[in-house]
Amino acid sequence: MFKSLLGRLGADIGVDLGTANTLVHVQGRGIVVREPSVIATSADGQVLAVGESAKRMIGRTPADITATRPLRGGVIADFEITTSMLSYFLKKAVPGRSTLRPRVVVGIPSGATLVEKRALIEATLRAGARDAYLIEEPLAAALGVGLPVAEPIASMVVDIGGGRTQVAVITLGGIVTCRSIRTAGDDIDEAIMAYARRAYNLMIGERTAEEAKIALGSAYPSEGEDPSLPVRGRDLVSGLPRTLRLTAGEIREALTEPLQAIVGAVKQTLEETPPELAADLVGRGLILVGGGALLRGIDRLLVEVTGMQVRLSDDPLTAVALGTGMAFEGIDAKKAVITSKNL
Repeated sequence: MFKSLLGRLGADIGVDLGTANTLVHVQGRGIVVREPSVIATSADGQVLAVGESAKRMIGRTPADITATRPLRGGVIADFEITTSMLSYFLKKAVPGRSTLRPRVVVGIPSGATLVEKRALIEATLRAGARDAYLIEEPLAAALGVGLPVAEPIASMVVDIGGGRTQVAVITLGGIVTCRSIRTAGDDIDEAIMAYARRAYNLMIGERTAEEAKIALGSAYPSEGEDPSLPVRGRDLVSGLPRTLRLTAGEIREALTEPLQAIVGAVKQTLEETPPELAADLVGRGLILVGGGALLRGIDRLLVEVTGMQVRLSDDPLTAVALGTGMAFEGIDAKKAVITSKNL
C-alpha cells in the first residue's frame, strides 16, 4: 500500500545516467531500473526500443533504424534523444499515473561545464521531473559506498565508468582535488578492437570487444595457463567473415594504453593532494567503483603503483546510483547537491 501511495504522490528519485548504463533509485524501493544507455529510433524520430532491447540492435539495424548511445564521456551528446531515453526510464521507475511529479537528482561528471550542467537539468525537467538537481558523481559514489564524506578526514574514490574515469579526494562534504579523464570502459573496448585490426587484420564490433573484455580482460598478469576466446569478425583483406582465438595475454597487451592513462590520473590526483589529507590516505587507501573496477587485477595494479590499500566496493555498478538516491536524506548529503538556482 505504501509503494502504491508513493507512486501516486510522487517520489524522490536518483539517477546514475551513465555513458554505458543507466540506474534509477527510488526512495523506499532501492534501485528499480538497471538498463544500458541505448535507444533505437526510426528515421522519422519515433522511439522503437530503449535499454537492453535497443542494445541488442547495435550494429544490426537496417538503414531506417538507428541504435545510438546519446551520452559521451558521461555528458549529453544528443539532447532530444537523451530526453526521450530518460523519460522512458523515469516512467519505468514509477509506473502508472502520479498526482505529483518526482524530484530527481542526477549524477554528473566532476568538472562538467556550465553548459553541460544546464543541458542535463533541462533534459531531466523535460523528461518529467518536478524539480531537477545534480550531484557530482565522485561525491555520489562516496555516499553510496558509505564513506565518511562529511568528516574532516580524506576519502579517495576512483570511479571507472563507461565514458570517463574520475579520481577524487573528498573531505568535509566537498571535493578537494579531482582528475577527470575521458578514458574508461569504452576506450578499453576500442583498444581491443584496434588490437584485432592491427595484429590480425580482423574488424570486430563493439559487442564482441566487450564480450572479450569481460571473458579475458585483466590489468595484471596471473599465474597459470593463458585462456583464450574465439572472436568473430570481418577479414580486412579478403572481406569475408573469419574467426580467430584471442588470449588473455593479448587482451592485456591491448589494454596497456588506456590502463596507463587511468593509473596516471590516480598518480596525478595523489600528487595534488594536500599533505595532511595525503597522510589520511596512507592509512585509509582508496576505493574502486564503476563498471571498469570489475576488470580483473586492476586493484593489484593500483596497489603496485601507489603502494596504498585498494578496495573494490561491494557492488561497483550501483555506487553512484545509491549515492544519488541518498542525496535528499541528510543535511550533509544535501550540501553536495547542485540546483538550477546555482547555475
